[in-house]
Amino acid sequence: MTDMFVSLGAWNWLIFGFILMALETIAPGVFLFWLGLAALLVGLISFAVHLSWQIQLVMFAVFAAAAVPAWRRLARPKLDESDSPFLNKRTEALLGREFTLEKPIIDGSGTVRIGDTVWRVAGPDTPAGTRVKVVQVDGANLTVAAA
Repeated sequence: MTDMFVSLGAWNWLIFGFILMALETIAPGVFLFWLGLAALLVGLISFAVHLSWQIQLVMFAVFAAAAVPAWRRLARPKLDESDSPFLNKRTEALLGREFTLEKPIIDGSGTVRIGDTVWRVAGPDTPAGTRVKVVQVDGANLTVAAA
């Protein structure tokens, strides 16, 4: 068994790395890829510097352990950099915008047309045709104030 470890050379690490990456294509889970990458790094370093088998195994363990946080950082979804930040938050996109009342606000309730949709709004009594600004959203309820 120790003969196998003593004979670990750069080619063995490279072959091991490619085998792990090939296994990743058969059983995808993005785990074997990083182990394969760690083996490839050890193989490339072993070409440049002659290292003992113990150091090669420690380097493989360190590279494999360092790959886990690197993978988590790369795989984390970028929520803040979305090109459509209000995709599932339609009412939040209306916050701060101004619209013209379609029906007057009487007893705290009126309507405003936004695009092809009529929205129910709440606010102080205001005549139809007045510009109002959306100051608060709560689900499908818009609260407005005079613009």
